[in-house]
Amino acid sequence: MKSAVCGSFFGHSVLLSAVEFVILSYNSMNMVRSEIQNVKLRFGIIGNAEGLNRAIDVAIQVAPTDLSVLITGESGVGKENFPQIIHQFSRRKHGQYIAVNCGAIPEGTIDSELFGHEKGAFTGAISDRNGYFAEANGGTIFLDEVGELPLATQARLLRVLESGEFIKVGSSKVQKTDVRIVAATNVNLTQAIADGRFREDLYYRLNTVPIKIPPLRERGEDIALLFRKFASDFAEKYRMPSVQLTDDAKSLLMAYPWPGNVRQLKNITEQISIIETNRDITAEILRNYLPELPVSSGLPALLGMKPEAGKTFGSEREILYQVLFDMRRDVTELKKLVNTLMAERGMTSVAQPPSTAAVPYYPDPTHNLMTTVVPTAVPASPATTIIPASTTKPVRPADDDIQDTEELVEAETLSLDEVEKEMIRKALDRHHGRRKHAAKDLNISERTLYRKIKEYGLE
Repeated sequence: MKSAVCGSFFGHSVLLSAVEFVILSYNSMNMVRSEIQNVKLRFGIIGNAEGLNRAIDVAIQVAPTDLSVLITGESGVGKENFPQIIHQFSRRKHGQYIAVNCGAIPEGTIDSELFGHEKGAFTGAISDRNGYFAEANGGTIFLDEVGELPLATQARLLRVLESGEFIKVGSSKVQKTDVRIVAATNVNLTQAIADGRFREDLYYRLNTVPIKIPPLRERGEDIALLFRKFASDFAEKYRMPSVQLTDDAKSLLMAYPWPGNVRQLKNITEQISIIETNRDITAEILRNYLPELPVSSGLPALLGMKPEAGKTFGSEREILYQVLFDMRRDVTELKKLVNTLMAERGMTSVAQPPSTAAVPYYPDPTHNLMTTVVPTAVPASPATTIIPASTTKPVRPADDDIQDTEELVEAETLSLDEVEKEMIRKALDRHHGRRKHAAKDLNISERTLYRKIKEYGLE
């Protein structure tokens, strides 16, 4: 009897402990959700996607520590909110918070901006100046686009992370700073390390706590939620009724991949709110505002590059390949035009290379346009006039035609450096020397453009 009572009591105790554990876990989860919602309201973050909530939770948990944080995510996902969350929930919240866009500072001055300089350290240094690390002492510094830092600056940053020490430009005196570093990038730093553009030791120092912000296309219903929020904000701003999406428009909105993420969605919502008089937005109307996505150019894959890096259409090398591809196509079209002009004037046409749908044929750039050479493996066709080179003298078209042809054939043989230089020169001309706009047009950072301008002597 006594044993039965003890067993019953023990069983009830175990059950009670299990119930208490479930209640505590439930309350704990509710507290976490409540804290995340409070952060969203405080910092204006919209959305309920699991990846977004996880990123906010990690930021809250790591804030009380002094660990370095690396925030990764595509351009336009809202990475700039998370360093502020970390700062405001840390013991440093009453200290300075300084945000630095590393990609917008020229390579020649970034060390001075970050670490300061002594009077006379370089031309224009008319007085001593404290850098951002000195000014942020006791606070937090946010290094946006950290992947754009020059290697020499990366070495200086590593020293700050390891010992809190730095030296001003032009000085030999070591100074100390107590600063929390939060960095962000949309660059694949692993690939940058493999390419020799980023220090591996610095990467591991910065990446003590990683926070990944999901792209908009992975946030599901958040897309429609953000559209409604932006539409409501713009309706209030411009004092007009808010635009509404029909069901088919909402489906189109959700299916679009949003390469520009939240920033792109906000811009498109503002355009629609201002331009459209009809407040009910159909899929047909919405489609007019969604940019067509770039189609694969069919260019060869770059050896040694991972898929993530290969899909970076804004990279300089991709741009150069695209220019060369377009240039070759233009030359081929020009040769067809020359034949047409010659035929109209009663001249003998130049034999055309065999045409294939998959792979365009490009003759050797040194090939004489006025002398026909036909590969023996290619049979003659009714559209091809074969003229033996040994029995036929070259026929020259009008001077203007041959001059234009030679210019484009010569352009086909330009080196990558020459093409890049010409692209930069034209971009600067288009924007009347405004480097910020030219860099945006070329889809490269201002720092990279500044370096290229110096390299090619375009100053």
